[in-house]
Amino acid sequence: MTDFSKLTTESYNKDTSEIDKMTTIDIVRTINDEDKKVAFAVEKALNDIAACVDVIASALESGGNIYYCGAGTSGRLGVLDASECVPTYGVSDKRVVGLMAGGYEALYSSVESAEDDPESIVSQLMERGFCEKDVLIAISASGSANCVKGALKYATERGGETICVTCNPNSDLIPLAKMHIVAEVGAEVITGSTRMKAGTAQKMILNMLSTGAMIKYGRVRGNYMAYMIPSNKKLVDRAIRMICSKTGCPRERAEYELKSHGNRIYEAIDAIENNQ
Repeated sequence: MTDFSKLTTESYNKDTSEIDKMTTIDIVRTINDEDKKVAFAVEKALNDIAACVDVIASALESGGNIYYCGAGTSGRLGVLDASECVPTYGVSDKRVVGLMAGGYEALYSSVESAEDDPESIVSQLMERGFCEKDVLIAISASGSANCVKGALKYATERGGETICVTCNPNSDLIPLAKMHIVAEVGAEVITGSTRMKAGTAQKMILNMLSTGAMIKYGRVRGNYMAYMIPSNKKLVDRAIRMICSKTGCPRERAEYELKSHGNRIYEAIDAIENNQ
């Protein structure tokens, strides 16, 4: 049984004890001051983050899939990061998947009871055929979510790689995961509101995990999103400028090659570079 009183994410922040009496500018200044602590907390976990990036990239190269899971803010951040990998890096939505305790409905409405159900995410992993080639990234600020604990146990039984992302050094998730990332951001501005500093830390960590893994997986050329799916006018223009910058060709040639290669930026770049 988790002792919630011992979790730093549940602790009382004396520096914000009278925030309800502050002027508006002091409220936002106080929040900003607290947010400044987040990057330093994440910095302390960089070695662990890097090790996890390598594991994720290796799984992708071996044909494995990446699953994020969580409840509440943590789950929504996982779904966000997973969904953005598809247009940004041109991977299938079956290769990087976000699973939310409570399912699709919980993305938009609060289904807080799903957090306590150890089978809530397990059932979704079973539906998708989680196996030994796959990686589960379990996200919980407190580390107390039963849905995430259940998912980690199931993923371990299936022989998959397991990573936990948490904001408590005494998180229940740590002994359940093969690898762990801890960003201890301390007490929240509003006591227990882990959508704030903890959520910001989780977002930063997930950005590093997905971006680092996609770079290692070869879905970036230089620092360009060469596998991006240009699905609107802004992205088509970005793709053309990207091709011009990478190859030095005129805009007309970039437009022609992009269209000729079915809007696949990397193929357009290869075609130009191979014929220069």
